[in-house]
Amino acid sequence: MQHRDRIIVEKVIAEINIGCEMLGEAALEEFLADEKLKRAVSMTVINIGELVKNVTDGTRKEYPQIPWKAIAGMRDIAAHKYQTLRMEDVYHTVYTDFPELESQLRNILYGQRSEEETDI
Repeated sequence: MQHRDRIIVEKVIAEINIGCEMLGEAALEEFLADEKLKRAVSMTVINIGELVKNVTDGTRKEYPQIPWKAIAGMRDIAAHKYQTLRMEDVYHTVYTDFPELESQLRNILYGQRSEEETDI
């Protein structure tokens, strides 16, 4: 992996952590009722998608298990079709998909080391 891609992946992990921290333990109903939270969390989705768009083709091919295209696509929907964006999808993405994506990205960067060794 190129150094540039490594930095991008580290930034994606940081954005994932921000999104998860903002969402916290909020239930879907709480999330849907909080306009500021919805907008803030949606921005992390946009940031992650924008970062992913800058990953080189070589890294994308080397790690096909990462849904690079889907991540970028979610960004496009969140950025360009915000008014029709289903907030339930945003919630599910952050609550369910972000932790799995973070795990996959950490594995790419650090291999099978423990979480204690990989904290950024």
